Amino acid sequence: MFACAIGIAQAQPVPNGRLDDTVRPVAYRLDLTVDPSNPRFSGHVEIDVALAQGASSIVLHGRGLAVSRVTALAAGRLLEGRWEQLDPVGVARVGFAETLPAGPVTLAFDYDAPFADGPAGLFRAQVEGAWHGWSHFEAIDARAVFPGFDQPGFKTPFTLTLHTPEGLTAIGNVPETGPPMIENGLAVHRFAPTPPLPTYLVAIMVGPFVSVSGELGALPVRIVSTRQNADRMAFALDGTRRITALLEDYFGTPFPFPKLDQVTSPLLPGAMENAGAALYRDDLLVMDAEAPVSRQRAFGMTVAHELGHHWFGNLVTPAWWDDLWLNESFANWIGYRIGDAWRPDLGIAGDALGTGFEAMETDALLAGRPVRQPITDSRRIDTAFDAITYGKGGHVVGMVAAWLGEDRFREGVRRYIAAHAGGSATSDDFFAALAQVAGDPRLVPAMRSFVEQQGVPLLAMRRDGDRVTVTQLRYTTAGVAPPDMRWTIPLCLRREATRRCFIMDQRTQSFTVPGKGPVFPNAGGTGYYRFELTAGHWQELIAGADRLPGGEALALVDSLWASIRAGRGTIGEMARLERKLIHHADPHAADAADKALSKLVRENIVGAQGRRGFRLLREKLYGPLLKTYGFDPRAGVYAQEAAARAQRRVQVVNALVGTGTGRKLRRQLDAAAVAYLGGQHGALDPAWFDHAFDLYLYDRDTAAVRSLLDAALASEDPVFRPAALGAVARTGFAQVAAWLLVLDDPRLRETERRDLLDGIMARSSSREYGYGWALAHVAALLGGADGQAVSTRLPQMLGRFCSVSWADRIARDFGPAFADTPGALELDRAVERVRNCGLLDDMMGTQIDAEFATLR
Repeated sequence: MFACAIGIAQAQPVPNGRLDDTVRPVAYRLDLTVDPSNPRFSGHVEIDVALAQGASSIVLHGRGLAVSRVTALAAGRLLEGRWEQLDPVGVARVGFAETLPAGPVTLAFDYDAPFADGPAGLFRAQVEGAWHGWSHFEAIDARAVFPGFDQPGFKTPFTLTLHTPEGLTAIGNVPETGPPMIENGLAVHRFAPTPPLPTYLVAIMVGPFVSVSGELGALPVRIVSTRQNADRMAFALDGTRRITALLEDYFGTPFPFPKLDQVTSPLLPGAMENAGAALYRDDLLVMDAEAPVSRQRAFGMTVAHELGHHWFGNLVTPAWWDDLWLNESFANWIGYRIGDAWRPDLGIAGDALGTGFEAMETDALLAGRPVRQPITDSRRIDTAFDAITYGKGGHVVGMVAAWLGEDRFREGVRRYIAAHAGGSATSDDFFAALAQVAGDPRLVPAMRSFVEQQGVPLLAMRRDGDRVTVTQLRYTTAGVAPPDMRWTIPLCLRREATRRCFIMDQRTQSFTVPGKGPVFPNAGGTGYYRFELTAGHWQELIAGADRLPGGEALALVDSLWASIRAGRGTIGEMARLERKLIHHADPHAADAADKALSKLVRENIVGAQGRRGFRLLREKLYGPLLKTYGFDPRAGVYAQEAAARAQRRVQVVNALVGTGTGRKLRRQLDAAAVAYLGGQHGALDPAWFDHAFDLYLYDRDTAAVRSLLDAALASEDPVFRPAALGAVARTGFAQVAAWLLVLDDPRLRETERRDLLDGIMARSSSREYGYGWALAHVAALLGGADGQAVSTRLPQMLGRFCSVSWADRIARDFGPAFADTPGALELDRAVERVRNCGLLDDMMGTQIDAEFATLR
């Protein structure tokens, strides 16, 4: 008999990635004692497994668990085992003195473990003096809470029992079997067995929560949050029910789990689709009908995304993490699609296209990866949660859906879900379902060509009458030679009312599009590609841009912006496009060209005279709009007006606040901030928080900074707190940065410390200080509890510099620390992004600055 031991076994080979099928879990019984006011929780876990062959040891997962006892019940005999954690990632082994026979075995574990401070595993936070606990297990953090087989292809029922202090609410994936019983001074919450789930979708939440309840047919629906949010949950309940109904209609089946809880936490950076108990950052759900349009759009898209996962990801789960895109790319697409169906007035569809075009900025880099990438090492799983999976993958799904048509694409999705419901599936399974409805055998190779290789296609087009000749190559920016690549492209062209779709599978092909007027190269803006045109074709499209649908206007801005970055397009062309789009009915389109020009300004490629020219252009175009829309910073003044008008006003203020015309705006916002911070909360609408708090600190001393920081840390308001902390970080003063980065205040959460560093590096005047601090502390940052999150976020901060010398410096200073970490690719991207910006500045900076200087 082995004594139970916990250690690190370095001499034995460790499976770094996917476990094999020699041991398969059949069912879990989790019995945990969870008191969030204590730093640790404890558990007794039983796992029924099936052994394909006899074995004296079993490899599974567990990380940081203090295991006091392991047993195996096999063939009627109870054997004591020994627990060993084999590596820091959480691969573990249980060894036995005798060989376990093939067949059914029940493993049992007694252990305790620490709560996490950040949103990974089972984490906790004190909110208004009360402790709460939540779980977030994706991708491989369930192993920090219970021993198990922590990979998505293993789907089993989970039966959960939670022992908690009396009076707390306990939440799992399914309903409790009855009211909690009191045993040994603790409330015992027993939950029914779940449908088959992978470990990453298990939910465990405990706290003095408040909730509002409703139903969707027979489905119980709740919104659950911390107490201070009790009066701002009705909006989320109504929206959740309506969005769920739209999803049920799209998939053609009811919600696949027996209840739906929508839970919020102040620590989560986004949202997580736990089956039947989705988890969100507070401000994504906690709002009312007077919330700014941007927050309502975020609600619609995010809720539709997470609930869409319940079919695409939860009911049908990827067999392994290399097919994560099946989860996230599809959910990203359907999140925007269903969000837009929920509230067409909010303009969520424009957000979808914007996300795809933004992803092209990352995908255009040579340092990158395909949407679908092999994952052979669990330490690389987190690299798949990026703009390529979400933005590119979602846009590619939308491209295929638009090419196929709504009805046929939905039929393919329904076939895929029906064939694999309750189990796991792969990319090949999804492609096969689409092939059945495609009507063209080239569609699946087309989708594969976008999913299985990186890069953005650039389509160079030349029109001769009704004939359009197209040559494809890979898009790169100025000074970067394009690699030789080819795609099979679902191509849709439009000429007036005529829309023609083709499959382009050659380097150069010609297509016929009859009619009059210019050919638009990306009908609807849904294609994941950029285009380059002859000078006359550009001018035709720019001249008629005000008549383009919103999606096509966004595609035109993106491709012209890409042409400028490649050294071909001009600032004058973009300015003409801005003048054409300024009154466009779609606010996304109306503001797109201005946003493109402002990127160059923020990168410091544009000098003082160029900046002055840009300010004058903004004053000329946006000044009259301010008179049209008006401005009053008070809360709720514009709550009843159309969403597009409210969104446009925000864009107008954003454009003018830094100009001469914006002096009155600045005075109004500063006065409103003073009144708000003095207790008159009606004086300032949350839509203006960022500008108002930045202006409040601009001409004030460090005492004002400290006062605003204290107000933020004393508040649990999910909108005010991050806005105020962000303004404090963005002051641009090195002495403030130095104080913030060593701030010792227990109210400041670890996740907020990273936000402060991000804000400091967002300002060019404090960026170098933030760089030096990050370099001095990089080992601690990467080695901390949230080291994986930092390893991807810190390079994004570093990517804001713009010169070849800075690129070399970043690679030299940070390269060794990031080697062999999940952030290595992000650092390579940051270095390339900084170098490309520097190359553009070196090659075209003088010309760009001169062109900006002539703007009026």
